[in-house]
Amino acid sequence: MARGEEPLLQRASSDASDDRNIEEEDALLTGRQPSRRPRKAYSWLFWREVGLFAWALIATAAVILLAVLYQHQQSTHSVQDGTPNGKRNLIFMVSDGMGPTSLSLTRSFRQAHSALAPDDVLVLDKHLIGSSRTRSTSSLITDSAAGATAFSCGFKSYNGAISVLPDHSPCGTVLEAAKRAGYMTGLVVTTRITDATPACFAAHVNQREEEDKIAEQEVGYHPLGNVVDLILGGGRCHFLPNTTTGSCRRDDKNVLLMASNKGFTYVADRAGFDGLNHGSPVKLPLLGLFAGEDIPYEVDRRNMEDVYPSLDEMAQTALKALSEATKDSEKGFFLMIEGSRIDHAGHGNDPVAQVHEVLAYDKAFASVLEFLDKDPTDGVLVGTSDHETGGLATARQLHEAYPEYLWYPGVLANASHSSEHLAYQLRDHMAAHDSESSEDLKTYINEVLLQQGLGVYDATGDEIKSILHHPEPWPASYVFADIISRRAQVGWSTHGHSAVDVNIYASNPRKAKTLIGNHENTDIGEFIRMYLDLDLKAITKELKAKGPAFDTVSEDGEKVSWMGKLPDEGRELNTLDHYHGSFKRELEHRDPGACACGS
Repeated sequence: MARGEEPLLQRASSDASDDRNIEEEDALLTGRQPSRRPRKAYSWLFWREVGLFAWALIATAAVILLAVLYQHQQSTHSVQDGTPNGKRNLIFMVSDGMGPTSLSLTRSFRQAHSALAPDDVLVLDKHLIGSSRTRSTSSLITDSAAGATAFSCGFKSYNGAISVLPDHSPCGTVLEAAKRAGYMTGLVVTTRITDATPACFAAHVNQREEEDKIAEQEVGYHPLGNVVDLILGGGRCHFLPNTTTGSCRRDDKNVLLMASNKGFTYVADRAGFDGLNHGSPVKLPLLGLFAGEDIPYEVDRRNMEDVYPSLDEMAQTALKALSEATKDSEKGFFLMIEGSRIDHAGHGNDPVAQVHEVLAYDKAFASVLEFLDKDPTDGVLVGTSDHETGGLATARQLHEAYPEYLWYPGVLANASHSSEHLAYQLRDHMAAHDSESSEDLKTYINEVLLQQGLGVYDATGDEIKSILHHPEPWPASYVFADIISRRAQVGWSTHGHSAVDVNIYASNPRKAKTLIGNHENTDIGEFIRMYLDLDLKAITKELKAKGPAFDTVSEDGEKVSWMGKLPDEGRELNTLDHYHGSFKRELEHRDPGACACGS
């Protein structure tokens, strides 16, 4: 600093400060404590200001803390109850007829067939979170209609009910409510799209066999209008007028034309499916019907890749199409995917068809998981079964002697076709060779159907004779299935459903926390409602208000409800669709000694 310049920050000195500085210097030199003069007390105004400042500081801190806690609660909301904030997707997968033993059967088959370690499990095994109780209001053993109504409406109902309650009033479904809330919606199945499970999400009828009426409702002839944006599966015959080859309708309505009038784009074959370009871009609404009735079992379909898409291909296409359609929307989508024919394999007691159906479902499950991992929108996958079919056991006692603890998954690997396929192959062969001798037919059955088709080279004369004496597809299919089941030592207790609890799966257990453990099947419907934040009561109210306008009058001048006829009294327990009914009718008229199916 230059001489004569004063420091910029120098304070003016005072006598008091000089005295205090001298006193402090003396204290440092002598070691004595400086004397302290009492300071002047602060006024009450000073302390009032201090108090106000402290109060404001504490209040501000409290507000900030509460805001942080609220934000944390909101950000972790999905962990607490499964409901995220903002845009979301929910994929609901149904493994129709798949019980816990189906997983054991398929896991062991896969490990044996591919020489895998015992801990090399299915994708499904890694996502098991609970189990579901399946009874309906009319029986301890549910059918698919009552089971799917529990998922779609969140209520129990009687066997045969398609989203109607025991008093025959309609109940709003999660798919309908999702559409009303602004979500896009889709259904993907491998059976008829008019079958019980898909029907329960987009239709309402008193009896599940009203598939003609279900077809009309699914394409928008319905009190709520069109509620499904994407439909992929089989069941074309219910959309064709009865004047057309391939139709199974009772009337001459052209539901494909009706769908076109509602804006649907229609694809009917493999070429049309491939033209969807894996779902990007796709014009919605879309109706894809790739089989007259059910898409063949996976074990058979894999040899007809050029004719039918797989469950996995349809699932991936649907996911991409709905994701693209909602990319600029505040809402996501709801998609139901069903591995439909696991159930049919159980009805047929066919272990070969069963393992390939479960593997196909497992593959589709894995694809959905991959989609959720990559898609920027929050989402969850929840999967379960409506019931178990067949009373399946990975054990079978063949003789009176105490059994060995064995079953042979390798036997199933030798088969190249389902028993159903072989039964229809036999029917077609006999129609084309009606003058063939009995011996030549026996040779064909043994060498072509049993050896090449099932991989069975030690068929007995009685087994071949049983097929020869009952050559119709049913029960011939049962005989083929029994032949392979006995050799694999796989047991079945019924051609129908059972009351066993079924598994619940989720992509992320934290997002499906309320489904961990054992639950009623209605809890799954409630989870879907809660996760998507849906108002099903409003949908139910609207259905009841608008439904009567869709009633019709029969040729006899009788009023017919838009939900079809009521079931006959006492018939609800036996209400079956034509596929299940085929099993039942054939069993009722079959020679009791035709086969030891299930024994």
